[in-house]
Amino acid sequence: MMASSYSTKEEDGHQSGAPGPGGGVNAKSRKPDNTAFKQQRLPAWQPILTAGTVLPAFFIIGLLFIPIGIGLYVTSNNIKEYEIDYTGVDMSSPCFNCSQNYSWNSTKPCRCSVSFSLDQPFESNVFMYYGLSNYYQNHRRYVKSRDDSQLNGNLNALKDPSKECEPYRMNDGLPIAPCGAIANSLFNDTLELYYNDPNGTKTLIKLVKTGIAWWTDKHVKFRNPVGDGSNLSAVFQGTTKPVNWQKYVYQLDSDPDNNGFINEDLIVWMRTAALPTFRKLYRIIEKQGDATPTLPRGNYTLLVTYNYPVRSFEGRKRMILSTISWMGGKNPFLGIAYITVGSVCFFLGVVLLIIHHKYGSRSNNADISS
Repeated sequence: MMASSYSTKEEDGHQSGAPGPGGGVNAKSRKPDNTAFKQQRLPAWQPILTAGTVLPAFFIIGLLFIPIGIGLYVTSNNIKEYEIDYTGVDMSSPCFNCSQNYSWNSTKPCRCSVSFSLDQPFESNVFMYYGLSNYYQNHRRYVKSRDDSQLNGNLNALKDPSKECEPYRMNDGLPIAPCGAIANSLFNDTLELYYNDPNGTKTLIKLVKTGIAWWTDKHVKFRNPVGDGSNLSAVFQGTTKPVNWQKYVYQLDSDPDNNGFINEDLIVWMRTAALPTFRKLYRIIEKQGDATPTLPRGNYTLLVTYNYPVRSFEGRKRMILSTISWMGGKNPFLGIAYITVGSVCFFLGVVLLIIHHKYGSRSNNADISS
């Protein structure tokens, strides 16, 4: 009787809507529907890895990646680059006194000059970068310390900045424009480059300060508040400059198309770096003619107005001159990565081919001794 009762309950549990002992209807069954998806009967591709498919794949990847890697590596090495560290840590450095005595509270700028020579001429356009080391722009509090609405020209955000900008939101009861820790730490060293003629005279090299920011940043993300474009001081009336700045935001440039929130030096700085050692585009040296190189071989002088102290966080500052190619700036990592992956795949292909040639022909039906 017990077995018969159990069997009846089991059948009732699998039949939805079957009448129960009291004449009612049992609960619906939890059995999945009889569909291909719920019963896991969908067609699937299950590749069978054999020597005939794996070995050609390894060799093809190796034969493709190695030439591509060599091309990328050679292209990167053809890019000319020259770097100068002007931090002034060593006593023999021309900028040693500036690095020791200058701070954010200094009112008088400190100037130093660094001499160097180029052994090879730089053709086409030359890009001047400033580089910083041991500078963590990727810190969470630092990255959030900005007001994008204010930088986009919103008048309400201009007068009442976001709380994310604290403690660089207000100063002396006035809103800071632009607010936040990123803007407050704007890189403000001034770099000038001179070519030393053999006759003893120095020629100032023209540095272009526009065209260094992303187009979307310049024309979409950053905008000045609505007002008279030629009189930005009236637009920013009722605001104050960041604590560490020496100028107001409307005094960054005399060019109205490169002043205020649309100043390209500010825009470039506001795009934070992911690593503690980084470089940012500072100026462009445009080629003037086809007959002469942009930077000829010879002696040069870098005149630095030392406004940006880095000694407090043991940072380093440098100036980089670089050309570019179709793949961008100098970066041998991509070429090395392609060569490494291609070489490993080709080597594994050779090893697997030897193993397959030696052991693959053995019979799988060999008798097993008992």
